[in-house]
Amino acid sequence: MQKLEFPDDFLWGTATASYQVEGALHEGGRSESIWDTFARVPGAVYGGENGEIACDQYHRYKEDVALMAELGFQAYRFSIAWPRILPQGTGAVNKEGVDYYRALCTELHKRGIKACATLYHWDLPQCLQDKGGWAERFIVDAFAEYAKVCFAELGDLVDQWITINEPFCVTYLGYMFGVHAPGIKDPHLTVRAVHNLNLAHGAAVQAYRTTGLNAPIGTTLNLSSPRPASLRPEDKQAALIARAIESEVFLYPLLGKGYPSAALKLMGNFNPQPADLELIAQKLDFIGINYYTESAVFYDENALRKYSDKPAWQEVSDMGWPVVPAGLGRLIRWVHEVTGGLPIYITENGYACADVVGTDGRIHDHDRIDYIKKHLEVCACLISEGVNLKGYYAWSLLDNFEWAYGYTKRFGIVHVDYVSQKRTPKDSAYFFRDVIAGYAEW
Repeated sequence: MQKLEFPDDFLWGTATASYQVEGALHEGGRSESIWDTFARVPGAVYGGENGEIACDQYHRYKEDVALMAELGFQAYRFSIAWPRILPQGTGAVNKEGVDYYRALCTELHKRGIKACATLYHWDLPQCLQDKGGWAERFIVDAFAEYAKVCFAELGDLVDQWITINEPFCVTYLGYMFGVHAPGIKDPHLTVRAVHNLNLAHGAAVQAYRTTGLNAPIGTTLNLSSPRPASLRPEDKQAALIARAIESEVFLYPLLGKGYPSAALKLMGNFNPQPADLELIAQKLDFIGINYYTESAVFYDENALRKYSDKPAWQEVSDMGWPVVPAGLGRLIRWVHEVTGGLPIYITENGYACADVVGTDGRIHDHDRIDYIKKHLEVCACLISEGVNLKGYYAWSLLDNFEWAYGYTKRFGIVHVDYVSQKRTPKDSAYFFRDVIAGYAEW
């Protein structure tokens, strides 16, 4: 039997995002977001579903916090809905929105759980998208204003801050491929959105440093470092190009390294103004990494960016994503090296299963448990090697609205009946309970 060792101060958390779980889209002074608009586009979201009710956490947060406490989680990573705080995108602050997040944080603290707040997890106010959204430079000042409001109104209750979740998805899925809100397909706007998101992150951190608050602040990236599909030099080069375009354009500017040359060659110039790169490269207290899978790429002359994915041999999740635990190790070691040992948190890691409630009323999600085990083994190994890995947030606490897939994919360690809103911890939830309690052995 193997026993995994984690430091006493290793942080065990779980995570959600506002649009995916809150519901109450038309309550508490919240205005429309780009996901409300996108979900109304025929064919954009499976079955025409949306976040109208989702998991109803807006009304059921106390129940969910109690569940986290029962399972032993030490931190909860949630996101703040920009349209709840500033319904016009800028300007007047909505007290009801502030009060909701203050109540959530207070309840977490009552249960001994740290509050980790993500400022942006994709629900941009629609009124700002109407002006061009992330493709226009005004958005940087708008985000900085929103961040300052959050710091001022919630800073006494938040234990860890994350600026932006997965700028890769915001830009490439939202502006290049059009499969996420706002549903745009424009390579030139994509490049502009990449730069503006990087700037917005920097502006938020810069503003935070003037507040006198002491909670650590960082960002969360879903970095991709694909492995080459063969030993051929051209495939090795393809993997480097893929990493530059999918990861380095977000990570390198944050570290003061500018934009990678391979990305500039294939994507075009990001046209930074004087002092832009200095603004982006604010000091980070940590970096969050979301990891689910790793792909194998090969050189493809006919592809837009000269690389394509090869088919995988590994088993896949319900999302069709190959299970590659070793890829987590490769990615985190690279991040550790590139950042010079910056503290790292795995801010999302999880597995989508076609979960079924059994005749015993339980959900025996052993495929998910197997996935988690293999990835925690990698985490323990990384720590033993001296990697500065400080914590792990399971994705997700609850089954929820899975963006363009609607409610067809379940990532939760707690099952949600979307009709009754009944919460039922799955076997994976009880597995985490034992891991957190120090019985990480199998």
